[in-house]
Amino acid sequence: MAKVVALAFCILAFATIAHCHAPEVFNVEGHVYCDPCRVKFETKLSHKIKGANLKLECSDPITRNVTYSVEGVTDSNGHYRLTVDGDHEDSICEVTLTKSPEPECSVPMAGLENARIVCTQNSGMHNDVRYASPLGFMTKESVSGCKEVLDELGLGPQDLDL
Repeated sequence: MAKVVALAFCILAFATIAHCHAPEVFNVEGHVYCDPCRVKFETKLSHKIKGANLKLECSDPITRNVTYSVEGVTDSNGHYRLTVDGDHEDSICEVTLTKSPEPECSVPMAGLENARIVCTQNSGMHNDVRYASPLGFMTKESVSGCKEVLDELGLGPQDLDL
């Protein structure tokens, strides 16, 4: 019995060592939407953007040199998944919108055109997915129906920081 227990501990120890040296690969996921009311949050008039281009870049916090970069495109639901290779614990990593496929909704939202992401396995997270905040573009002008949507939410112009 003692040999079986010792063997089990050895197998677990080797599995732990093998896991520690496994290549560090994980995904960054999020979505991109159009804000037709120009309020910088999603409303019932918002929609997900298919085919939006974005990139994830990690850079050295001191030199600002790019240390890792990967590009992607949103799917039919406005969702994206970027695969990150390696550990970027000592870098600042951000997902940034680069282009909207919708000419009528192509103005990047100040403050919502990028999302900072922790790209390390040493983050205390126990899965291989990092979720980014929603990213968005907005229309040049608010569309009709926005006032009613904001009224339903109990918001008026004085409540918004536009």
